[in-house]
Amino acid sequence: MQFETWLVFLVACVGLSISPGPNGLLALTHGAMHGSRKASFTILGGAVGFVAVIALSMFGIGALIKSSVLWLTVLKWAGGLYLVWLGIQVWRSPAITIIVDRSALEVQGWSLFRQGLLSAVTNPKVLLFFSAFLSQFIDPQRSLAQQFFVIAATFAATEIITEYVLASAAHRIRPWLARIGRRFNRSCGGAFIAIGAALPLRG
Repeated sequence: MQFETWLVFLVACVGLSISPGPNGLLALTHGAMHGSRKASFTILGGAVGFVAVIALSMFGIGALIKSSVLWLTVLKWAGGLYLVWLGIQVWRSPAITIIVDRSALEVQGWSLFRQGLLSAVTNPKVLLFFSAFLSQFIDPQRSLAQQFFVIAATFAATEIITEYVLASAAHRIRPWLARIGRRFNRSCGGAFIAIGAALPLRG
C-alpha cells in the first residue's frame, strides 16, 4: 500500500472509530462500571474481533455472505439477538457506585474480552462494510498478506486508542454516574437493545 493511500485509509479509520457503534458504547459502559484498566480487556476483544472480520472480508468471505440472502439473514438475526441479550444484561446491572463493589472487583478479564469480541464479530454490518470498504484500498499487484497486516494493524490501533479514551473518560466521571444511578445502565442497555432490534430489520 502506497503511503498516500495509507493516509487516506487512516483518516477513514479515525472517522469510523469516533462514530457511534456497539463496541464504543460497550467500552464506555465497561469503563464506567469497572475502570479503564479492566475495560482494556473489552477493547482488546473488540480489536481482535475486528481483525478477524477484516481477514474474512479480505480473503473473500464477505463476497459470499453478500451473495447469499440466507446467510445474511442468519448473521443479522444472530448479531441482533446477541446485542439485545447484552443490552438486557447492562440494563439489569446494579447502579454504579463511587466505591467499586465486589461484583465489579470480581469480574473476570476473559468475560469482558469475550463480550468485546462477540460484539464485533456478530455485527453483520461490520462484515458488509469492510467487504465494500477495503476493496478501495487493496492493490491486487501486491502481497495480500502484507496488505492485510497493514490494514488490520491500522484499524485495530485506531479502535483501541479511541475506545480507551472513551473508557477512561467514563471512569473519571464516575461520581456523576453514581448520582444518576441505574438510569445510566438503563440508557446504555436500552441503546444496545435498540441497535440489536434494528439490525435484522434493516435492508
